[in-house]
Amino acid sequence: MNILISGSTGLVGSELVPFLATKGHSVTRLTRSKSGLESLPGVAEAYWNPNSKKIDISSLEGHDVVVHLAGENIAGMWTEEKKNKIRKSRVDGTRLLSNSIAALSRPPKVFVCASAIGFYGNRGDEILTEESSPGEGFLSEVCREWEAAAEPATKRGIRVVHIRIGIVLSPKGGALKTMLLPFRIGVGGTVGTGKQYLSWVAIDDLVGALYHNITNENLNGPVNVVAPNPVTNYEFTKTLGRVLNRPTLLPVPAFALRLLAGEMADEMLLASTRVEPKKLLASGYKFRHPELEGAMRHILKKMK
Repeated sequence: MNILISGSTGLVGSELVPFLATKGHSVTRLTRSKSGLESLPGVAEAYWNPNSKKIDISSLEGHDVVVHLAGENIAGMWTEEKKNKIRKSRVDGTRLLSNSIAALSRPPKVFVCASAIGFYGNRGDEILTEESSPGEGFLSEVCREWEAAAEPATKRGIRVVHIRIGIVLSPKGGALKTMLLPFRIGVGGTVGTGKQYLSWVAIDDLVGALYHNITNENLNGPVNVVAPNPVTNYEFTKTLGRVLNRPTLLPVPAFALRLLAGEMADEMLLASTRVEPKKLLASGYKFRHPELEGAMRHILKKMK
């Protein structure tokens, strides 16, 4: 297949591109850089700049699949400027790409667009599936607008999949990388009450699930990409400590997180989102790492 990917240099894209290339697919990176990127064999580049609403339409022709992963990093203090960047990078970028591929003479067959389990908001112990209603708060609003921005592609008859991604486990970036140093030096601990649910996915399974969504013609609309066994923050903390063979005795109180991270703390670090990958499992996807400890040991190369 000919596959176009935005966000190809991010945490997920940097794993997906070589995965697809080694399977013999032709990959085109959608990039803001006109100087070109160091590429693998069979990997080309196409230019876009969602901030200025520019895109090289001619380079989009001839692709069977478009995977859209680009977006502003949501970590950090959510100032109004930061929140605006988060929203615009996802909503405006998706709308530009969706409108562009919908206008092609031969549009792609499938548009796989990143979203997030932030769609569901803070829901306590409630088990959430793709049929669950959206939650409240900034992240939920962004996710709803983000997914709605792909409507032009749907109207064109393109199969659109919104992959609602959970906490990605990778030593190369994201939440786990941030946690590793404090946990390795023995100052890791639970966050807030520790009772909030974390819905996670190993990077290998995220790439595998992306490919599954590309190739499985029965999947469309929202698809939760999380492991089938979410855990509480307490369980996550104890598991990481056990894998690293380090104590986890220093909890981080909620008020301290709110002082450091403000609104982001409430919506990401203290929120409870217990998500089930109902559609993935029903479609036959087999998780490589369904259990947290096994996933962490594989990712961190810490075998028993």
